[in-house]
Amino acid sequence: MADNNTVNKTELVASIAAETGQSQATVNGVLDALFQQLATNAAKGVKVTIPGWFSVEQTERAARVGRNPRTGEEIEIPASKGVKISAGSKLKNAVK
Repeated sequence: MADNNTVNKTELVASIAAETGQSQATVNGVLDALFQQLATNAAKGVKVTIPGWFSVEQTERAARVGRNPRTGEEIEIPASKGVKISAGSKLKNAVK
């Protein structure tokens, strides 16, 4: 694992492959499919929940008035969509 407290995808795939006995190519394919499903469902407005671990859902941001930091001029910021990822109880308890 990385020395700087960050695990990248390559390291994560290698670790999961070693733990499960699956090939790195298989694990990488499964992770890619998971991420694609999270993105597809969030784009449709469908919440994905893995009980105890996390949930991913689309959020709505209302239109608002902001300021250009350079000029101080008021600008209209249009409504937009975002993504919210919430930690579940198992994930929260793991870091206590």
